[in-house]
Amino acid sequence: MFALEWCEFSWSVRKLFAAAGIAYRSVDLDCPSYRENDRGGALRQALAKKTGAATIPQVFVAGRHIGGATETFDVFNDGTLRRLLADVGRDVDTAAVGNAYGFLPAWLHPRKPKAA
Repeated sequence: MFALEWCEFSWSVRKLFAAAGIAYRSVDLDCPSYRENDRGGALRQALAKKTGAATIPQVFVAGRHIGGATETFDVFNDGTLRRLLADVGRDVDTAAVGNAYGFLPAWLHPRKPKAA
């Protein structure tokens, strides 16, 4: 996973992975070791060019691009992530976690239109 230390969406994916027992490696593009010479910024530009997505986080499984937070939640919810992990020898029990969207930041909630 390519992430940012301060990003709530990166936190959400981390929380989901922790709850599901999914081991992962996070390359935090804003951490101190990536600040020198804007290494993190250069990696983020290269990542956007490769994936077509400028958003963070970006998740990969065995080199296969999954997408950002919502795409990761989608493949978690539909069972695709579990199958991809099983294909590389990482069996995880995702049934007890429930809907991955529950890990999104609390300030994200459905908006209701104002009454006219």
